[in-house]
Amino acid sequence: MATPSAWWDNWVEEALATLDSLNVLRSLRPICLRKGNHRMIPFEAVLQNVPDPPKFREDRGAFEVFDEMQQWDRASVEVEIGEATFLRWMHDTPSSGDEIGYNTAAGDDAFGVYNEKFKKLILFSGNDYLGLSSHPAIGRAAAKAAQEHGMGPRGSALICGYTNYHRLLESSLADMKKKEDCLLCPTGFAANMALMTTIGSIGSLLAGKNVTAEDEKIAVFSDALNHASIIDGLHLAQRQKSVKVFIYRHCDMSHLNMLLTHCRMRRKVVVTDSLFSMDGDYAPVVELADLRKKHGFLLVIDDAHGTFVCGKNGGGVAEEFGCEKDVDICVGTLSKAAGCHGGFIACSKRWKLLIQSRGRSFIFSTATPVPVAAAAHAAVVVAKHEAWRRKAIWNRVKDFHLLTGIPVTSPIISLIVGSEDKALQASRYLLQSGFHVTAIRPPTVPPNSCRLRVALSAVHTREDLENLAAALSRCIDFQETRIYNCNSYARL
Repeated sequence: MATPSAWWDNWVEEALATLDSLNVLRSLRPICLRKGNHRMIPFEAVLQNVPDPPKFREDRGAFEVFDEMQQWDRASVEVEIGEATFLRWMHDTPSSGDEIGYNTAAGDDAFGVYNEKFKKLILFSGNDYLGLSSHPAIGRAAAKAAQEHGMGPRGSALICGYTNYHRLLESSLADMKKKEDCLLCPTGFAANMALMTTIGSIGSLLAGKNVTAEDEKIAVFSDALNHASIIDGLHLAQRQKSVKVFIYRHCDMSHLNMLLTHCRMRRKVVVTDSLFSMDGDYAPVVELADLRKKHGFLLVIDDAHGTFVCGKNGGGVAEEFGCEKDVDICVGTLSKAAGCHGGFIACSKRWKLLIQSRGRSFIFSTATPVPVAAAAHAAVVVAKHEAWRRKAIWNRVKDFHLLTGIPVTSPIISLIVGSEDKALQASRYLLQSGFHVTAIRPPTVPPNSCRLRVALSAVHTREDLENLAAALSRCIDFQETRIYNCNSYARL
């Protein structure tokens, strides 16, 4: 007689077969981090290895910062994958990451001793836009905190997980975003979930025990291409029955204005990505600011891909376009240009108190480990003072335009090639040529808009871009390649 476990095994197998037939099975392709496979300098040797003393300066917080690229910076874009991973990727074989082989007899050093050959790649698919993940000041901040405090108190922030390290990081982020306060969250996804569900709770809180009247509900207007975390957060908010969601066509301010004009609800919120992760285009934040003045809505932006990259001080897309004061709440992440991990919500003190009281993904998650918070704070300081990194990444954007003729406007370059086969074939060719560039396919993007997503970094060189452009020219036609998808695609 079959057991319930066997039944579930069969059901899972059938579900996997369905996903496979739809070509939406996803794979883990492990990158191998071996001792000696990059050029990181030991932290204790950093000062002795700076060749030119004038190129090193001390920040007020005693974090070492530099005026130009150093040899350890390349560790964030020079990676290796094992031969087994390479072969599975080339044949598009599904993988759960189990093909990586390491020497279990090596004991504590097992992760430094592998039993296979490796292929070196230049990474053009990450989100480490400033190359900070390999910065010695950030690694040293994490190591020092870990040595002194371990992982820190393990509990939710509201119980025991919130420390002076977290508060220092929040203060630095609030200053950078020109906001009164900031709430640190476990991830950027959790930050959006917490904010959306909090917004959804306001209507029911104000209604008390009564059913929320239609005109007293909260109207949330969301861009059609907003991130999955916003979409999932709004789904949860809608379950509270005090929120009504309206989807406006991607970056279409005329459509948004029409929806706002015909909406009779007093409580309105507009939420949008600032720099869209799959298309690389910007939300029209200046026009949004004008509509905010006209309609009096709360403006929320998810600045995950703009924070630290855009604006003179790295304040993000709103700083770049001179409308920081018009943004009421700014969600961000520490796992992209900061090179660390975590998310945050920059807002007023009132909003912070409400979110930490109603945002379930914040309330019921363990707080960020202290070493991660320490590293992220170091990243905020380094990103502010090493302004050459922002200049460098925008130079790489210009280089890509000059080398390919494609009019790109951000470090996220979405090369739409059409069919899934074309995208996979191009990705495999680039892999053979030594470039880590992934094919983006449905359901992440609409059918027949599959693409190569190229992400630039401040620590890519002009030579890297020349080699990539040459490889791209052999697998896609620049003249026929679109960069932004003109078709609105509402995923909600």
